[in-house]
Amino acid sequence: MSATVHSLSAVEATAGHTSNPVPARYGRNVPDSYGHNLFEADADLMPLLGLYLDSKLLAHLEPHLNRLGAMAGGRMETLAATADRETPKLIARTRTGVPTNDIDYHPAYQELERIGYAEFGLHAASHVPGVLGWNAPLPPLAKYVLFYLYGQVEHGLTCPLNMTDAFTRTLKKYGTPELIEKYLPKLTSLDMDELYQAGMFVTEQHAGSDVSQTETRACRAGNTWRLYGQKWFCSNASADVMLVLARPDDAPAGWAGVTLFLMPKIKADGSSNDYRIIALKDKICTKSMATGEIELEGAEAYRIGEVGRGFQQIAEMMQASRLSNSVRSAALMRRALTESRYFAKHRQAFGQPIESLPLMQVQLQKMELLVEQGRSFAFHTAEALRQADAGDKEMERLVRILTPLAKYRVCRDARKVAADAMEAHGGAGIIEEWPLARLMRDTFTMTIGEGTANVVSLDVYRCIQKQDATAVYRTHFEALANRVADVDLREKLLRRLQAIVPFVRECALEKRDHLARETASALYHLGSAIILAWEASQPGLGHRARLARSVLQHRLDPQYPRFFGKMVEDN
Repeated sequence: MSATVHSLSAVEATAGHTSNPVPARYGRNVPDSYGHNLFEADADLMPLLGLYLDSKLLAHLEPHLNRLGAMAGGRMETLAATADRETPKLIARTRTGVPTNDIDYHPAYQELERIGYAEFGLHAASHVPGVLGWNAPLPPLAKYVLFYLYGQVEHGLTCPLNMTDAFTRTLKKYGTPELIEKYLPKLTSLDMDELYQAGMFVTEQHAGSDVSQTETRACRAGNTWRLYGQKWFCSNASADVMLVLARPDDAPAGWAGVTLFLMPKIKADGSSNDYRIIALKDKICTKSMATGEIELEGAEAYRIGEVGRGFQQIAEMMQASRLSNSVRSAALMRRALTESRYFAKHRQAFGQPIESLPLMQVQLQKMELLVEQGRSFAFHTAEALRQADAGDKEMERLVRILTPLAKYRVCRDARKVAADAMEAHGGAGIIEEWPLARLMRDTFTMTIGEGTANVVSLDVYRCIQKQDATAVYRTHFEALANRVADVDLREKLLRRLQAIVPFVRECALEKRDHLARETASALYHLGSAIILAWEASQPGLGHRARLARSVLQHRLDPQYPRFFGKMVEDN
């Protein structure tokens, strides 16, 4: 820890929030939602979770969700703002000249780590029993709702938390028994002194998303391997274990030679591994978390799975990360909407609260639509993942197409919602003392990480070309639409399903790549409208039918004349 950092008590004392009475002359200041419970502010959250989670589990989780919501709306906001401002610092060498890969994190970030890893176990919840006192691993949605609340305030750390979770999933599937026995207990530990955090070192500067160009070398050294090369964008650079893509010297060029390796920070003999953190990135977003450039200088590593299967394995890990990105983007949107509603309710202009002004009402409604689409689509995908993990092959195919659809659209919509929230706050929206600017910046991480819009929309095409994913999409959403209680709405949804899905399949099979983004958007809007309409058929959620109709009117139907031929008639 550097000598210049502040203690946690000093950090919290400088947050600008106080329990002392506010002098009368300051009684009309900018509305401040600090201290409001983000769980309680979200009226539909518990009813929606009730559609997917076992009632006993949900009753067990509710007090934990309430506690996390209270922390996120208060103390965690102070910590997140400080960690965003007091960014990590690389300590390249000791004062005697010995090279080191140490990174100096502010105490605010370290306390957020403790909350995420030790107190709520976001990284371990899906893998081991005992997290939050539950006697079994939590299903995906139960884990993701914790991410959903945590991610509304701190976005930098959700990346290491997610990578540790996804790393563990990959290790359990592809690692040798020896590696699993050695690393699994540490990856799932709730003890900060025992915990191993994970990272993913994949990107090379010349290649970007095209990992077939991987040039990092892997040389066999007895029972281990040695890695040589550079990795250019390595988030959680101080991780204890990393998944690294490299090419064995005797492997072929292209995709066929790319292989996955586990690289520990500390070698088997207890010495530091042979790699250097060259620099930390000065990013526009997720500034609290260290992203570095890495030089591999013969680093000790262990092969994960077969030679040449690295791309497929890392793609599976990225699929899990893409769903996490979607949930976290939905979280960013929810926080932006919550802040905007609070501000509009308490801000007076022209003699009335601005929430009563027609244009502000329209603005909030537009934000709400994107927020609820994103949340419902991400939650539905998480439930499909639970069924896929239980062995349902059709759900595996469904998750395979729903995940890139969510990653593409939810993450992009988050940028618009965050920008609209800044505008709704006026001048306060662009001042870094308030959370809106940080939310806006952090949305860029989600759109770029694990695949840009172009990459993931083309991945939707690949799902259709290789797995006929539109067939399982149509079957699933047709069944869901047939459970919609509102007959008129049900028929509208079914007509659009019959028109859109064959057209998207045709575009994918004929490789009309220039339409990939528009057709992916259509599948997302159609699916989310059906999910919202199905939700509206459940007790206490009837008001969500309005959202389903709004998706059709404002987000889906305007595309028909251009992309789907004749306008669907709703006589």
